[in-house]
Amino acid sequence: MQGSSAICIRLPPGLLRELEKIARFSDRPKSYLVRKAIEEYIDEYADYRMAIERLHDRDDEVISSSELRKRLAREN
Repeated sequence: MQGSSAICIRLPPGLLRELEKIARFSDRPKSYLVRKAIEEYIDEYADYRMAIERLHDRDDEVISSSELRKRLAREN
């Protein structure tokens, strides 16, 4: 991978065994699986941060689920 950097991580034996099983099953290198897991974590963390920011935004309207359904029904 061009422009990439190597890192070293320590995994507990059980987690390493699971990673090795998935690598064999998927026919993918462990490094690929770890990279994909980190990418997914970063995406999820970005969503989490956005949700927390919106939760603390006093100007962001909070509505009930029934109100949301009504609004969505009007749009369709």
